[in-house]
Amino acid sequence: MKKIYYLKTCDTCKKIMKQLHLEGFEIQEIKNNPVTKEQLHKMYELSHSYEALFNKRAKLYKDQGLKDKNLSESDFKNLILKQYTFLKRPVAIVDDEIFIGNGKKTIAQLVEKTNF
Repeated sequence: MKKIYYLKTCDTCKKIMKQLHLEGFEIQEIKNNPVTKEQLHKMYELSHSYEALFNKRAKLYKDQGLKDKNLSESDFKNLILKQYTFLKRPVAIVDDEIFIGNGKKTIAQLVEKTNF
């Protein structure tokens, strides 16, 4: 499986995707085609954490006062399913590996994996 979840209005996502060899990838834009429960569950199986998939930099995270709450894994899951902006992006799945977010180390590993 080769899939990438991204937001088309995110300049960082666009910049990262330009570095990747995306032939054979299924590409899903999450605002117009939100992540399903099944897709999120697959991401969870690979990452073992909904919190790892959660974007704590999202404006809504601060606006809704979520940073001051003790959120559970179930809370993170439900928030991601409710609002696309809560999914940390991009998320790439290559075979049985998941790459979450735009950290330098994560992107370097993803670039290496896709540009073999």
